[in-house]
Amino acid sequence: MLNARTLIGTHDVLFITLDSLRFDVAQQAHLPGLGKYFAEWEKRHSPASFTYAAHHAFFSGFLPTPAVPGRHPRLFAARFQGSETTHPQTFVFDEATLPQALARRGYHTVCIGGVGFFNQETPLGQVLPGLFQESHWSRDMGVTSRHSAQAQVKAALRVLDDVSTDQRVFLFLNLSATHKPTHIFHADLQTDSPETQKAALEQAEPHLVRLLEAQQQRGPALVILTSDHGEAFGEDGFHGHRLGHEVVWTVPYAEFVIGAGP
Repeated sequence: MLNARTLIGTHDVLFITLDSLRFDVAQQAHLPGLGKYFAEWEKRHSPASFTYAAHHAFFSGFLPTPAVPGRHPRLFAARFQGSETTHPQTFVFDEATLPQALARRGYHTVCIGGVGFFNQETPLGQVLPGLFQESHWSRDMGVTSRHSAQAQVKAALRVLDDVSTDQRVFLFLNLSATHKPTHIFHADLQTDSPETQKAALEQAEPHLVRLLEAQQQRGPALVILTSDHGEAFGEDGFHGHRLGHEVVWTVPYAEFVIGAGP
């Protein structure tokens, strides 16, 4: 576990959720660019089985939990009585959410939306982006666009360019490419499957690497890469998510620090 308590204030925070990405798919994908930043995906359990619930948990400090027994200390934690998973290295805050907590500490908070819960087109789609000072979404960032990752990273790079390097940034990006329909990223398959989700991730990876490289040039950052939940493609008769199957609860996770600084 990284020492988030000492990183907050000196480092930007870059938080990327790879929507619906299964752990086994992430493991099998060819990701040479991301492999320069971390050795392997950690197997974790999501606190929820669909996007809206998972992100509410994430933004209050309940990130995916290591998939082994035990009380695992948390990177971030909203303060509440009886917590058994805070640690001297945990960044503990009194606000209800991490975006609010970082804004109070001088961070500029930005959401780059992806799936429908971030599209701002309905009251429900405004809740999660509304936690941030600045938010962006367009149809070419959504799940039906074959160029969503490129559009999302382009918007994120503009944010990094526009904000002074003296200003700390909390940049959150919900990658929509790995959410169904993923067959649009595969030349031969017409039905969503682990193989089409892998193709979607591999297509998005160079764009994510561009973002990491830009952040590294900008300055030091704490980076979190995780899925919010997985996706069932017919296992035991289950399809989709918002259900209690192992392939839905089990997600890939990585955290690391990039750039210069303490």
